Amino acid sequence: ALETLKQRACESVELNAARLGALSHRIWSHPELAYAERAAHDALTGFFSSAELPGAAWAVQPRYKLSTAFRAEWGTGGAAPELRIAFLCEYDALPGLGHACGHNLIAEVAVLGTPAEEQGGGKIDLINAGAFDGLDVVFMAHPSQENAAYLPDVAEHDVTVKYYGKASHAAAYPWEGVNALDAAVLAYNNLSVLRQQMKPTWRVHGVIKNGGVKPNIIPSYTELEFYLRAPSMKDLSILTEKVENCFKSAALATGCKVEIKGGENDYYNVLPNKTLQEAYKENGKKLGIEFISEDSILNGLSGSTDFGNVTFVVPGLHPYFYIGSDALNHTEQYTEAAGSQDAQFYALRTAKALAMTALDVIFKPGLLEKVREDFRQVKLKEEGQINLV
Repeated sequence: ALETLKQRACESVELNAARLGALSHRIWSHPELAYAERAAHDALTGFFSSAELPGAAWAVQPRYKLSTAFRAEWGTGGAAPELRIAFLCEYDALPGLGHACGHNLIAEVAVLGTPAEEQGGGKIDLINAGAFDGLDVVFMAHPSQENAAYLPDVAEHDVTVKYYGKASHAAAYPWEGVNALDAAVLAYNNLSVLRQQMKPTWRVHGVIKNGGVKPNIIPSYTELEFYLRAPSMKDLSILTEKVENCFKSAALATGCKVEIKGGENDYYNVLPNKTLQEAYKENGKKLGIEFISEDSILNGLSGSTDFGNVTFVVPGLHPYFYIGSDALNHTEQYTEAAGSQDAQFYALRTAKALAMTALDVIFKPGLLEKVREDFRQVKLKEEGQINLV
């Protein structure tokens, strides 16, 4: 009976392939930045509200907790359900690149719309607003260059640094100035020197957003933006302290004042759930998905996502899927690939694997409890390293 249900789920994906493809292309064609995904929000809520969508009606809540988030619920009616499963989607784009992370492909299996993954952390806002309360398991998948049931997405903290100096004529009387650009350059070089003592799993990368006005004016103001990444929140806190000391010492050396401001939301590392991962791989292989096995990839570093914060409050699965291109995420080539017809095939195949895995959670005896036990054990181990707030 379970295999029959899985077959029906796959058939339903195929039945709606044209609608899903059109929806994905509509989002891809109109890229919108974090917290401003109004057209994508309207397209998705319209899709779930459409009378043309086969099956039972969806209860759609537009602007759910956030102005560009939504919730679409499907149920059999009657008594309150004993089990609640959510599929998440992302639909924000990258500045200047559009959907270079393929978020238009994620939206095809979504019932909880989560904006602002690239910047800000919309899922964290939704967690704080109670949007994940009462959920038992959450699913989503992200485009990549390979198929993997899990990749080690790391914790991330972003920081903005502002140096305040004193302007002066750079040729006539430079000694009257306090050079904020010198502070920015020293900070950048301090971090370069720090890299020798950084763990191989730590990452620090950033840009100078404001370096001054004109060459003949001693810069009185400069601004930098950096992202810090580490495999765990414990490591991230250690790295953050070291990096902030680099910023402060640059101010001291140049006589500038410094303002260090962290981002509103830190991204937590994604907690694995082996039970969900194994179920997903088993279903994916039935559909012809070939999963990577290279230790260098599986045990290396990936990016960061606010889905990591979700996995600290509810068991979750966040696999990656190949979209028919070897282009790298966050490039113009990947933007093009995400809008291709080939990508639709791989996205729909992944949607089937997710749906089949959700059916396993619902109907396989004992599987849900194993998922919950994995969640408890991994979370206890992680939180034993640091007191999260």
